[in-house]
Amino acid sequence: MSRGLNKVQVIGHLGKDPEMRYTPSGKPVTTFSVAVSRSWNSADGERHSETEWFNVVAWGNLAEICKQYLVKGQQVYVEGRLQTRRWDDKEGQKHTSVEIVANEMMMLGDRRDAINHAQDSEPNTADNGSAMAEDEFPF
Repeated sequence: MSRGLNKVQVIGHLGKDPEMRYTPSGKPVTTFSVAVSRSWNSADGERHSETEWFNVVAWGNLAEICKQYLVKGQQVYVEGRLQTRRWDDKEGQKHTSVEIVANEMMMLGDRRDAINHAQDSEPNTADNGSAMAEDEFPF
């Protein structure tokens, strides 16, 4: 029998404060978005950067921790699995969303940095010096 693997790890900055709600059975669920930026030099020496956004869902105790401690702009490590959700809206349009279902979260940096970062514009804006360089990653 062969086994599969569905594991994702991201390090990025929160796009907004986490939002928590409860299922009808009372289980907490928290959602937030994480911006992961990367930059590189092209062959002609020109600097490029791009940001990928990930929607994250945390359940149970982890949901409560994320809601309590995470703030917009904070750098965070999230580990989990990718999940695809499909649904039809009221007009019958089909929608698809890929999200990270988190099973681990680690706050990175200093909370004061997150507050200062949140006062700046977007997490990937190069003019405020907050764009993440490749050498900022610990691996």
